[in-house]
Parts: sequence; C-alpha cells; structure tokens
Amino acid sequence: MLESIFGVHPTILLELLTIPLFTGVIGYITNWTGILMLFKPIAFHGFHLPGLRAVFPFLPKRIQVLPLLSYDGRIGWQGIVPSRADKMASIAVDKGLAKLGSVADFYRELEPDKLAEQFISVADAQIENIVEEILRREHPQLWYNLPTQVRDMVHARVRQQLPDILRELTEEFGANIDQLLDVKQMVIRYFQARPHLLNTLFQVLGAKELRFMQNFGFYFGAPMGLVLVAVLHVTGWSSLVVLPVGGVIIGWVVNYVGLNMIFAPAYPKWWCPWRQGLLIKRQSEITDGYAELVSSQVVTVANIGDELLNGPRSDRTMQMLEDTLRPAADRALGPARPAVKFMLGSREYDSLQDTLTHEAKAIAPMAFADPDFNIRQGRQINDYIAKQMSQLSPPDFVDMLRSAIKQDEWLLFLHGGVLGLFAGYAHILIFGTGVATTWL
Repeated sequence: MLESIFGVHPTILLELLTIPLFTGVIGYITNWTGILMLFKPIAFHGFHLPGLRAVFPFLPKRIQVLPLLSYDGRIGWQGIVPSRADKMASIAVDKGLAKLGSVADFYRELEPDKLAEQFISVADAQIENIVEEILRREHPQLWYNLPTQVRDMVHARVRQQLPDILRELTEEFGANIDQLLDVKQMVIRYFQARPHLLNTLFQVLGAKELRFMQNFGFYFGAPMGLVLVAVLHVTGWSSLVVLPVGGVIIGWVVNYVGLNMIFAPAYPKWWCPWRQGLLIKRQSEITDGYAELVSSQVVTVANIGDELLNGPRSDRTMQMLEDTLRPAADRALGPARPAVKFMLGSREYDSLQDTLTHEAKAIAPMAFADPDFNIRQGRQINDYIAKQMSQLSPPDFVDMLRSAIKQDEWLLFLHGGVLGLFAGYAHILIFGTGVATTWL
C-alpha cells in the first residue's frame, strides 16, 4: 500500500519521517537545556561525593573552577553565568567600564556641585539637632547657661559655614576619588552578592538571540536527520553506528553553531550566511539596556557612597572626612570659639570637636542613600555610559559579553553530544535497526 502510494519502501518512509523528527527535537532540547545550563540554578546544587572534599584542594585550578564541583565536596551544577559572577564582573569592568573612562570621569558625571547641594539639603535639616544633641549630652550645664542669643548665633554660624564646608568636602572627594574608590572591586562584590543580575543582563538584553538559538536547534537538527538517512543507505553502515554517532555530531554542532551565530563574526562578512553576529547587530539597542542596568543597579550614587563609607578603602574616606570636618568645627563656632574653649578647657574642647566631627559624618550616608537624588543622578550616568559604550568596537563589545563564559562553552557542546547519543539509541530502541536495502 505505502509502496504504491509513495513509491518508496515502508522502512525508507519511516526513516524519512522519524529520524529528522528525532534529530530536530533533540536539537531543540539540546539548545533549550543548554540555555538553562547557562543561567540555572543561581546557587550550586548537588550531592556530596565521598572523598571529593579531601581531594578538591589538590585538583588543577581549571578543574576546581568548573561549575560541576564545589569546594565543600559536592558534585552537581550551577549556572555558568552565576558561577562566573566574579570573572564576568571583572571582565565587564576591564572590557567595558574601564573603556568608558576613569573613576574621576564617573564622579564628574555625578555633578559634584549637585552632590554638594544634596549634602547641604540633608545637613540643613539635621545640623541644628546634631549641635543641640551633642552640647546637651556632653555639656548640658554650659549649653543651658548660654544666653539664647549666643545659642542662636552658634546655630546661625554653623548654617552659614555649612555650604562652604560641604562643597570643600565634595571637592576633596573628587580630588582623591581614585584612592578612595575601587570601581572594579565594587562591581565584582556587587555581582557576587547578586548573581541574578548577570542573568538579567543576558536574558533581557539577549532575549531575541537566546530564543533564536533555542529554535535553531530544530531548524538545524531536522535537515541533518535527512543527512543521516542518506548516510545509512549510501554507506551501508549499521544504524547502531550511524544514529548514535550522528546524534553526537549533530548535538555538538547544533550548540556550537547556534552559540557562534550569536557572537560571530564581529564585523559583517560576505561569505557568512548571517553576515554578522546576531547580538552585535543590535549593539546600539543592547548598549542602551546595559547602560540602564548599570546606572540603575550597579554604579549608583548609593552604591558609590556605600563603597566610600563601608568598602575596603573606607578608612581613607573616614580620614578625609576627619581632616575636612575637624577644622570646620572651629570655623563653625566663629567668634564664640575662644570663649567656649576657655570655659571647657583644651581637653574638653578637643573632645567636643571629635564628637561634632563624628556626628557630622552621619550626614554622608543619608545624602548618598536618598532615592530621589539617586534617580536624578542615575539619568546622568545612564546617558554617559550609553554614549561611551556606543563607541566600543564590535570585538570589544563581544569580549565584554562573551569572554567569561567562553571557557565553559565546551560543557554545553559536550552536553549536546551526550543528548545526541541518547537520542540515537532511543530511536533504535523504539524503531529497531532495520534499514531498507532498496528504495523501491
């Protein structure tokens, strides 16, 4: 019946229908699961392997860093992207942010004058309470004995001096920002603590390309199934060899080609069917998304402030605050300084300066953390990053996005080959090893 309708042997028809279907489906599953392997799970999941914890320190570094192993003796899996959070952040700085300018350039984009105004705005609401609180706590009798006019004069003097003091502070920040702030370490620590942001970077900005790669598995796998059918009949080799080996090759190649289509070639090539890496074709669009993510999540006023005040170099920041604010306490007292120092004595006066300086430092975290100020200045950083990134060459753009995962790409290709092997044997188990000896 089938021979009379289609003019081919029934076994041939079965092969033409089922083998391309199997290779197409396995190609789709290979790329779909390969994408999952890039991003999931965010944290390492696995089981303890006896003896691995003792052996782990002696393994080669290239083995230790595989997302397959954990230092605590577990074997399992962690998404390639989150497992490389520190390296990807480092490369993002070296290949991307470092090319955008120095730390001082970023600081200028924050507009120091507006930062000073923000400090003044926050301090103006706090400074009177700070002065009152300190003097009431440290020298209550003195403060209560002072005439109201003198107390008002102290408050007025402090307010009068405040803008100059805080502008001087922001200028000191700018002059010493390279010593106070390590952007690379800041970005690395931020992404290490929030690896899901790296997933967001790839999954949102590269959503179109990831979807294409997933579908490409079927588009490429199905026609390759027809090639396997031809190999079976032209060579006469056993299906026990052709289908598993062919499955391995297709599974490997479908991942390799799919991934490289996204990133290569960097420049358009006439001989390349897709002309240029798919991700690079959207460089301007991705640049805007990258700039928005970095300016709203990573290099923000709040994060810079936190790094300055609590990061590894915070002792330098605190010393600078001390050096700037301590003389300011003298200036703020103005004409009242000799009388206050006389009444308190030198030791007590120095203690008062220390207390004033310490309390004044509390203004900086409030100013840096203000959400409205962060949003306003974030727009400045966003525009700056987008403008600078638009000038990145295609190879630099590719390096920034691909370099960190490149060392683990072979795991994705191996994963494709293993799935292809299983698919070949699955076809044999379901449909047998029979191959038609003639077409008609």
